[in-house]
Amino acid sequence: MHKPHSANRQSHTSSPVAAPQLPPPILVTEATQLQQLLRELRRQPVVAVDTESDSLFAYYYKVCLIQLSVPEADYLVDPLALQDVTPLGSLFANPTVQKVFHAADSDIVAFKRDYGFTFANIFDTLWSARILGWANRNLAAILKERFGIRLDKRSQRTNWGRRPLSPEQLAYARLDSHYLLPLREMQIAELTARARMEEAAEAFGRLPGIEWEEKPFDPDGFWRLNGARELSPRALAVLRELYLWREERARRLDRPLFKVVGDRTLLQLAEERPGDPQALRQIPGMSRNQVKWHGRGILTAIAQGQRASVPQPQVRRRNNRAKYLDKAALACYEALRAWRNTRAAERGVDPDVVLSNAELRSIAQRAPKTLEELPEIEALGPWRRETYGQELLSVLASATP
Repeated sequence: MHKPHSANRQSHTSSPVAAPQLPPPILVTEATQLQQLLRELRRQPVVAVDTESDSLFAYYYKVCLIQLSVPEADYLVDPLALQDVTPLGSLFANPTVQKVFHAADSDIVAFKRDYGFTFANIFDTLWSARILGWANRNLAAILKERFGIRLDKRSQRTNWGRRPLSPEQLAYARLDSHYLLPLREMQIAELTARARMEEAAEAFGRLPGIEWEEKPFDPDGFWRLNGARELSPRALAVLRELYLWREERARRLDRPLFKVVGDRTLLQLAEERPGDPQALRQIPGMSRNQVKWHGRGILTAIAQGQRASVPQPQVRRRNNRAKYLDKAALACYEALRAWRNTRAAERGVDPDVVLSNAELRSIAQRAPKTLEELPEIEALGPWRRETYGQELLSVLASATP
């Protein structure tokens, strides 16, 4: 995620601030507490938001804790205790209350998937950091650099679906949202000073439209495992059976795939193809407990793969754009992409801060010829049309035969 520094990239490091002694966070576990909290939050102009999930411990992960911070207090809403947090939807949809996230897209997707929430008025401190070209965009790194706060990242990897939550978990969770408010103030000042506030507002405006899409399981996904294409044909047949077995096993146990068998171990099993529990225990990555719990299923999958037909190699495309763009549009896309990468390097930001590949494809397909045609391209908001519009038209004109 982190890109090399350019000559124009600035860190704008502030002197670390001593962490103040914070009052205990307020844990919300009852419906009456939630209603009281909502009455308080509706009076606030800005609320910081974060979530914790059990994605490291479940196949069907869920939101396990919702952190909400205002200047006077930090609230930890427990959806597992409450069972119904849908009243919070009115807060997220309220356009008069700004919600501050770090990496809002992941939280928005989880909220839409689990609760069907809609969103308005978002401020994203990650997008702000990217627009400003900050070298550090990870929240823990930002808090350490800008506020002298060290997050105990061990708590991030704990099981947030287990109750009761430990004091260490509660302390970690509240810090994730508590400092988003002063971070927002710091970023607003810098965005304003560098004339980037309008660009940031345009980026924030795209976030409420992010949707959760369920991705169906791909039975041919084993081809995408790192190292799969270096296996022999028979090993590939075994890998396919192991891949299908692992998916079914993880779903049934409600565990992440890597906690059943990791990708590297899966490839090692396919390559060596052990035939009994003793040989299975010799495979790197196969613990005693894994052999005990999953050994029979693994050996069965290996035996099935030994008898199965060999998978036929898939055609590898350099990327997907050839499926969607004709020859002329592809030439425009490549020219736009080269321009975008140069522009991003000049600014000291990631290329997609200027325009994403999907947005470039949309522009290449439409191939506008005048400034009046640019508003028809939904990917471009007013700021980007004004800032990049003439350059885009020049690039398209030079790329068009």
